[in-house]
Amino acid sequence: MDKLDKRILQELQRDGRITNLELADKIGLSPSPCARRVKQLEDSGIIEKQVTLLNASKLGLKLTALIQINMDRHTLDRFEIFEQTVKSFPEVTECLLITGQSADYQLKVVVPDMEYYQQFLLNKITRIEGVTDVHSSFMLREVINTTELPLEHILS
Repeated sequence: MDKLDKRILQELQRDGRITNLELADKIGLSPSPCARRVKQLEDSGIIEKQVTLLNASKLGLKLTALIQINMDRHTLDRFEIFEQTVKSFPEVTECLLITGQSADYQLKVVVPDMEYYQQFLLNKITRIEGVTDVHSSFMLREVINTTELPLEHILS
């Protein structure tokens, strides 16, 4: 990875819809070598995928909850059941196995309102085998929300 690859990644993180011609112009390459570099970054797995980010609020998804979950047993089969189950819930936008807290997992859940959240919690989360304790926190204001990864540690 060199400084041109780093610049490509920075630009693509800012705008995944940028054309190859625009990208090449911004980083000072001709289009063909630029496209080859992007392809290499994709093939190596550094670029995993490109997505479209949606505005949750404009879609009526006004409530974001962070849920900390405790499991009854710390076994591979219990964790696999939990993880496979929450992967099927479209409301869950993040699932993290964590340490350093009293919880085993932290979920980020996006839903329309508190009524929907209550039904989601009671009918889905608490019914997963092994879930023993659930603590919910709710987002008041989003201060930072980015998908851009820091690249300062990559040599220029």
